[in-house]
Amino acid sequence: MNLDEVLRREGGQVLATLVRLTGEIGLAEDALQEAVIVAHTRWTDDRMPDNPAAWLTTTARNKALDRIRREARRTDKEREAVALLDQQLTDEPNEPNDLLRLLFTCCHPALSQEAQIALALRTLCGMTTTEIAAAFIVQDATMGQRISRAKKKIATAQIPYRVPEDHELPDRLPAVLEALYLVFTTGHHAIDGPLDSRVDLATEAIRLCRMLAELMPDEPEVHGLLALMLATHARRRARLAPDGSIVLLADQDRSVWDRAMIQEAAVLVEGSLRRRAPGEYRIQAAIACLHGLASTFEETDFEQIAELYRLLESVKPTPVVRVNRAVAEAQVAGPQRGLDLLEGVSGLDTWHLFWSAKADFLRRLDRREAAADAYRRALECQMNRSDRAFLEDRLASLS
Repeated sequence: MNLDEVLRREGGQVLATLVRLTGEIGLAEDALQEAVIVAHTRWTDDRMPDNPAAWLTTTARNKALDRIRREARRTDKEREAVALLDQQLTDEPNEPNDLLRLLFTCCHPALSQEAQIALALRTLCGMTTTEIAAAFIVQDATMGQRISRAKKKIATAQIPYRVPEDHELPDRLPAVLEALYLVFTTGHHAIDGPLDSRVDLATEAIRLCRMLAELMPDEPEVHGLLALMLATHARRRARLAPDGSIVLLADQDRSVWDRAMIQEAAVLVEGSLRRRAPGEYRIQAAIACLHGLASTFEETDFEQIAELYRLLESVKPTPVVRVNRAVAEAQVAGPQRGLDLLEGVSGLDTWHLFWSAKADFLRRLDRREAAADAYRRALECQMNRSDRAFLEDRLASLS
């Protein structure tokens, strides 16, 4: 494991611990960056610390302490940070709750919900501004401004770094759930590199969601999100062939699916659907479980899945949901139905999955020239390496 992989897997946890110690996201980020520069000069593949994350945390802690001490005038908050930083760290300085605290700090209601989620992805996942912009399907500059404003507001308003009190939790829950959902989605379907290059983010999102379910046991949408993650993650081993190419759901070897994980998800869905009207995550979890519980692709209850997507669109009427609904309904009523549902969809010109869905409907209708044009539009979008190879093969098959 090299430094880049350590940062990818452990960077969010290290940063969360530093925010706890310093009380400030900006100072923690600067200190971690200085520690990374030191690591670049000292680490080699055969001379890495036994616990790289602890080394980075300790080194960054010392950098932050030096920076605060150099300041001639310190605020009460900075003096408190010095006191915390002066405490002796153990060999395992990172607390499991640090990431959850940071998640709630990012999702403070004083920030806009888009800014909350963007900042959470930046700090928890170490995602680049470009990656986050792709997740939101917006321009890089727009996303950069949101993140900068969010950091400044947290510092100016002195938003505390902690898990909120019980009465504060409901106001922050929607943003926290969406942030966790996007963390998982990025891990399940990487924005760059191979499809599964960020699978560590998916497992981390599941861990955090389990912690959230313990913190808020009576919130059915929390259990719905956990079920959605589990039912989806259970299929991870079957999604790529040995050569790295994508294997579509219809062709996956279901014997390698994690059946215990799917069953746990099904139990969670069944329990959560009994409480209040179903929300977006419970509906999506039910869809994922229908896929996971089917013995074969042909035995999948696509009529019920299409009905659930119609219900989901009534709860969350977004263009992305419409595309997913179109794919589901095309399995029941044919590709022309899917194509009809995509008519009038706007705002997704830079999302390759919109164009690839449209191209697939056209291909199945034997409208080869129009399908090829849609595949070319898809290939103009940003996507991971696995998706690009799949779409290039599909386009070549039409030649």
